Amino acid sequence: MLQDSYYTEPTEIDQLVFDQLVPPDHYLRQVHQAIDFERFRDQVKDCYSESMGRTAKDPVRLIKLEFLQAHYTLSDREVVAQAQVNVAFRWFLGLSLESRLPVASLLSQFRTRLGSERHQRLFDQVVTQAREHGLMYDRLRLKDATHIVANIAVPTTLALVAQVRQRLLESARPYQPEQVAQEEVEAERLRQVTSDLKDVTRLAARVGHLRAIVAWSDQLQQELGAEWERGDRLRSRVDSAQELAHRVLADQEEPERGDQVRSGGDPEARRGKHGGYFDGYLLDISVDADSELLGSLAVLPANGDEARDAPHLIEAEEQAQGNDIEALSIDGIGWNGEVLRTLSDPEGLGMEVYVPPPPEPSETGYFRPAHFTLDESGAVLTCPGGNQTTSKARNTNDTGWKFTFSRRLCASCQWQGQCLAALPQSKGRSVIKNDYQAQYEAAREQATTEAYQAVRRQHPRVERKLADIVCHHGGRRTRYRGQWRVQSQYLLMGMVVNIKRIVKLLALQGAPCVGQPGVTP
Repeated sequence: MLQDSYYTEPTEIDQLVFDQLVPPDHYLRQVHQAIDFERFRDQVKDCYSESMGRTAKDPVRLIKLEFLQAHYTLSDREVVAQAQVNVAFRWFLGLSLESRLPVASLLSQFRTRLGSERHQRLFDQVVTQAREHGLMYDRLRLKDATHIVANIAVPTTLALVAQVRQRLLESARPYQPEQVAQEEVEAERLRQVTSDLKDVTRLAARVGHLRAIVAWSDQLQQELGAEWERGDRLRSRVDSAQELAHRVLADQEEPERGDQVRSGGDPEARRGKHGGYFDGYLLDISVDADSELLGSLAVLPANGDEARDAPHLIEAEEQAQGNDIEALSIDGIGWNGEVLRTLSDPEGLGMEVYVPPPPEPSETGYFRPAHFTLDESGAVLTCPGGNQTTSKARNTNDTGWKFTFSRRLCASCQWQGQCLAALPQSKGRSVIKNDYQAQYEAAREQATTEAYQAVRRQHPRVERKLADIVCHHGGRRTRYRGQWRVQSQYLLMGMVVNIKRIVKLLALQGAPCVGQPGVTP
């Protein structure tokens, strides 16, 4: 149950101690002056009932604890222990010298209750306050991503199958304890009889046993029927364990596919390549080029599509702030026709996109696709010699149409020597007309302008922002497991680096702040 007011004014002695020990220029005083934390209360109010449950701890104070935790890279226990003895922390939290702190485990429960959705609201609220201070502009966003390593020990395939099997059995134990006990006996028997065999044989035995358990678990769901309530916590554990088991079995059937489960501890972590191979996630951010404030961020699986996430970052900020961003700078991974069209479409985001183009193909002396003319309907392709074809099919990547001329036409064409090194046995010249050729040509043309050069000189600012998150706030490794938990962690980091930047910008500008100096929060 959420109370209307939680604030208890410190005594005169408390205030005297705070005034003496927390100097006026202390960073936390500057944060209090720059950011109105009370506005966060409305963002989390829907987590609480007005009439049910025990009286809750002040959510604003818990948000402040999360801020201190992320800023100073502390664990749940460490931030509570520091707040117990650190006078500046107590002043910032609005606690008197005798006030008791919440138990450390409450922070974990609070993070779970807020989830990634409400942490996103808190992040957006900080951006809103930055805009109200006049610090953020809509001229240009800079986008980049970095890798973050999952909080897991990557097991062998043998160990992974065993982990998933045990997780599924534990989730089903409340419903069929006898059957679970039998399966555990069978698992131990298999372990003993295969202990001296090759790993491939041992793996086959474990996979076969897991497949049998999954079949039994699927049948159990059907037997329970309506009694198997979806809102039940035990049911959700079985659901997630079954889904994970099905995915692991699918990985064993297709060992070469890329989207494979890496760990039973964090099933959403993936293997990716960012310089070298790693297991975890990608942190994708967009930064205001003028203020160097984060506009939006997202956490993707390590094998996620960073390029296609660019429109989502821009849309997320524009929906939250109601603004209209004019341009985006992205590195070479953004050289993707679909992404360029989505970002630049006047009916959609309508942005200028600055992306470094790849080198032009080397000259071969033969006609290139640009020398072939496509009619307005997109159905007829004409070669430089005047021959035409309507034979077409989608190319392998589904990014354009592959037109094929007949061998007869190419054999009689006067320009054959400038079109083909050798005439194929069964067909003539094949030409791919890319669906996004107009976007690619526009991007290449833009890369020759002075505006492009100016934007690319600003692009390293987003790399410095990523370095700040990684080096100063422990951003290279995740604290938690599961994508939504990792998303919450990095949204808090985003709040921290934005607040730090807001404080600096306001100090440089001498701008008025939200709070009043010297007043206890």
